Amino acid sequence: MIAQTVQLAFRIAFVWAGGFLLGVAVFALLPDSQGLTFNGKHGSVYVAFNRMGFWTCMWAAVTVTILVVIRAMMGDVSSGSIR
Repeated sequence: MIAQTVQLAFRIAFVWAGGFLLGVAVFALLPDSQGLTFNGKHGSVYVAFNRMGFWTCMWAAVTVTILVVIRAMMGDVSSGSIR
């Protein structure tokens, strides 16, 4: 049981490390001067491409982490014996 917990912890750590490194690389490579402008009633909001790329990578890391944890939980539920 502890081996599965350690393996899950390493998977989550690798996902977060990969997502963070990819996010930093995207932030460094994409231009800061180009992006999208969203117009609203009270003004406009400018979002640079590098910030969108960074937060997309972070959201992907969160999503994969949630999926890994749910998969581990489903494995625990399905492997348990009913008495």
